Amino acid sequence: MFKFLRAASKRLGTADREFVRWSATFPRTAADPALKRLTMLADHSKLWFALAVALAARKGSTRRAGLRGVAAIAASSAVTNLLAKPLLPRRRPATDLLPEYRRLVAPPGSSSFPSGHAASAAAFTTAVCMESPAAGAVLAPLAAAVAYSRVHTGVHWPTDIAVGATIGIGVGLATRRWWPVRPSAPGLARPSEHVAKLTEGNGLAVLVNASSGNPGHDPSAELTDLWPAAKVLRLDADGDLVEQLHRNLDEAGDKIRALAVAGGDGTVAAAASAAAVRGLPLAVIPVGTLNHFARDLGVWSPQDAARALAAGSAVHVDLGTVRVDGRPQRWFLNTASLGGYPDMVRLREKWEHRWGKWPAAAAALVRVLAKAEPITVRIDGLPRKIWLLFVGSGGYQPKGFAPSWRPNLHDGVLDIRYIRADLSLSRIRFTVAALTGALFNSRTYVQEERDRLHVEVLSKPVALACDGEVSATGRAFRFAARDEALRVYRPEDPR
Repeated sequence: MFKFLRAASKRLGTADREFVRWSATFPRTAADPALKRLTMLADHSKLWFALAVALAARKGSTRRAGLRGVAAIAASSAVTNLLAKPLLPRRRPATDLLPEYRRLVAPPGSSSFPSGHAASAAAFTTAVCMESPAAGAVLAPLAAAVAYSRVHTGVHWPTDIAVGATIGIGVGLATRRWWPVRPSAPGLARPSEHVAKLTEGNGLAVLVNASSGNPGHDPSAELTDLWPAAKVLRLDADGDLVEQLHRNLDEAGDKIRALAVAGGDGTVAAAASAAAVRGLPLAVIPVGTLNHFARDLGVWSPQDAARALAAGSAVHVDLGTVRVDGRPQRWFLNTASLGGYPDMVRLREKWEHRWGKWPAAAAALVRVLAKAEPITVRIDGLPRKIWLLFVGSGGYQPKGFAPSWRPNLHDGVLDIRYIRADLSLSRIRFTVAALTGALFNSRTYVQEERDRLHVEVLSKPVALACDGEVSATGRAFRFAARDEALRVYRPEDPR
């Protein structure tokens, strides 16, 4: 085996030298100084960090691409510089193999194997391509040019480049283990047969929360242009939105055939609650900051909602309900939670625009668990101590500590996740498992799917948060999945 490896290494070394000598015969062109400038620009990944900033300037897939690219660069640099280079040292090419005008003034003195520049270029481009294939296709030639520039300037052998690029591609793809790629397709849902077709807005009530989304931007004028005959409802943000909405709809009588809502997830959840009780189809107009439900639905703009309303195109979606201490049930559209989960979401959303969603989620998790107090409960009769409990309306992905989207909007289940506090060193064990991608091998993490859940709190009363808003405090919580409880407008060809 060792003889075979030595022979293979010798053959690769010979091929490396032959390639460099062949490269040295290239005629002098304007590409020579350009490649020198490019290779220096890529030092310490300056080029890629600048491109990441440019990508992050736009919301959506390009921003996620830039943030994922930075994470991939950090991981690939650690692998190449902290592991591979010290373990597999190699001399760089002799300076006399290339003409002087192609050499760097201050060539690096570290190990030649593998190429950190090639690893960073490949890692960044691979990560960007996973979130935005169009942006990745534009960057791929630049990444290839950076990789080749290291051979052209005489600081790396071709095999250094090949291995470095392989490491970078592998690291870029591996980011999916901790940071899953959100699918572009919306969640599955069963089409509804009969909903009102509304073009001018006759029979449409529109609930507008002007405080959602961009500060100072009131979407009312745009919505009036889309539906001039619609009845616009403005509610007191400090009051109970559901009660106010029911009161306004009662006053309108039978004139209202559909309800539309423009706001964040909390406002959308209030509208969904009223629409479900009254049997009205709901149109979601994404103007909020996060628009989780609208993204799951496949409605990306007010124009998408307008197309669906005009065509009378809608789907059935599930909702969740919860009764607190026997009081009337509350509906939730996305999630409900007990314990520190609302604080974790709040911190994640505060930090994610700077760090990216998954690094922010990890930091928020550590912060919340460090300060959390365990809750003594019975979960369907099973005694437990937990740090926090998450209940999703429908099965969420990914199956880890930061559920983000639903591939199916009518699966008839609750997604139940909690962190146990009745095991030794549970917080540390959970955090390590989450950060290393080994969560499902940890006894501290429980994830189940069922249609009902009963939680009895045996310690002091705790607060319940529904769709990010604290809604009630109590000791007995009965959750249930309501199959296809709501009809929601969605274009026939959601993007």
